Amino acid sequence: MAKRPRKKRLKLGEILIREGVVAPEQIEKGVTIASGSGKRLGEALVEAGFCKEEQVAFALAEQFGMEFNPLASEGDLQGIDLTAIPDDIVRKHLILPCGLSQGRRKLIIHDPMDLELLDLLRFRLNVELETVLAARGSIKAYIDDQLGGGSIVSEESLVTESIDVTVDRSVDTSVDIAEGDSAPVVRLVTKVIQEAVRGRASDIHVEPMEDRVVLRYRVDGVCHVRDQLPKRMQSALLARLKLMAGVNIAEKRVPQDGRIKMRVDEDDIDFRVSICPAYHGESVVLRILRPDSVRIGLPNLGFEADHLETFNRVIRRPNGIFLVTGPTGSGKTTTLYSALDVLNRPDRKIITAEDPVEYSFTGINQCQVRESIGLSFSSILRSMLRQAPNIVLIGEIRDREVAEIAIQAALTGHLVFSTLHTNDAPSAITRLIDMGVKPYLAASSIQAIMAQRLIRLLCPACKEVDPAPDPKVMQLVGIDLDEATGKVHRAVGCGKCGRVGYRGRKAIFEFMQLNNEIRELAFGRSSISEIRAAAIRAGMRSLLDDGRVKLLRGDTTAEEVSRFAQAELLVSSNVDME
Repeated sequence: MAKRPRKKRLKLGEILIREGVVAPEQIEKGVTIASGSGKRLGEALVEAGFCKEEQVAFALAEQFGMEFNPLASEGDLQGIDLTAIPDDIVRKHLILPCGLSQGRRKLIIHDPMDLELLDLLRFRLNVELETVLAARGSIKAYIDDQLGGGSIVSEESLVTESIDVTVDRSVDTSVDIAEGDSAPVVRLVTKVIQEAVRGRASDIHVEPMEDRVVLRYRVDGVCHVRDQLPKRMQSALLARLKLMAGVNIAEKRVPQDGRIKMRVDEDDIDFRVSICPAYHGESVVLRILRPDSVRIGLPNLGFEADHLETFNRVIRRPNGIFLVTGPTGSGKTTTLYSALDVLNRPDRKIITAEDPVEYSFTGINQCQVRESIGLSFSSILRSMLRQAPNIVLIGEIRDREVAEIAIQAALTGHLVFSTLHTNDAPSAITRLIDMGVKPYLAASSIQAIMAQRLIRLLCPACKEVDPAPDPKVMQLVGIDLDEATGKVHRAVGCGKCGRVGYRGRKAIFEFMQLNNEIRELAFGRSSISEIRAAAIRAGMRSLLDDGRVKLLRGDTTAEEVSRFAQAELLVSSNVDME
């Protein structure tokens, strides 16, 4: 009896072409990338942007005759039981166990060719397996959602054996950089950037030390050490970052600034790169600029209802100056961009002068300050006022000249937004006067001043009521122990927040609208304390008071509020937080 011919298994590329997912020439490029990098074809196609991970997983399921689960809806998630297998196995191998049926365990996996893993799981679980295929990213997203992402920064070293062997002092780093995407250092930098973006970091710090290179991520305003890289990798690492940022690789004596644009998980992310010479080598900081971070909406910035109503009213005035104050990293730019996002309509002309332009907005004319060619804030402002704008944004008022142009713009019918580096709202007026601005001009042109700080929010999954609040900390924020009982929460830490107890940040605000009394005090060069007292009489809530509202509501902790605002009675008594 003649044997029945075995049905030939289609190749992955053939399935993807048949389904119309990719073109034949894209498959050829994918094969070239895969052969040069040692990756599989599916991974190469996804990294090149030719198709999505889910499409490759679906094609693999057809190739191997497996069931495909997109993990996209409630029905797809039914039956998953993470308690059936220890967490460490689920996390390590990225698998999702489902229920038992006729003595077989249904298991959602992402790699049908990893037969060694399946044999290991059969042995360890002592059960036969029925495998279902899903995209690796979908499985990881589900595990992170259910079990959390683990530690806020991974404890696994970024330096693999292949990188460690390849990068050596004797190797010319320029050769390594020129090898393309397959170069070990290129893969290392790409991995660092992707990990930081996925881990909600706002900055990546590369800091050369005497015997190592420290890599740190800043998450929710706090730095965490990610890895200690070998000193011999310093030259290649810095060269790669400089190349990506478009700055002079050979220049090591003066500071340089650049930008990187990179696609991470289907999002185009911008990175502002700052390179500064230091004692043990150049220190590099990458500021991660997410396009959606300034479009979160005004209510999500942290405004209480009364502040939001006042803010909306002020930004819709036809003229005047609205100042946002605070130190670097306090969210001033995000607040002003959120306001511009609300005001950005076809019937309004908006022009900005920024140093640098951090986020690109459609419909807004954004000008980059370039002092090296004489394009300063003042020259841009003079030019932009001749373009008849309705709204002007000045990145920062740094000197008397810029301040006076801003005031003139406000007095001639323009709405001007800007920032100023002062500790609170009342001191912004005296700061402008100290710059040389005439008091009557400052008093008549400013409509409102808002100071802000960013505080970390408690993780909603693990926060709990503090049964015994620290009396010293309660004094620092001006809350009685009786009032704190049952309302003040503390950070615990779980998988969803990376074991730190906090997840995300919002702002606390101090909103001062200028009335006749405050204008008179400004005109008379009154002290900051007198202006503050008048503002409080007019209804201003201080940073501390706004922080207390969020504290007693259970949004944050007393320690977070006291980092930025403390009761004045105790500031003078030098209470030690430690």
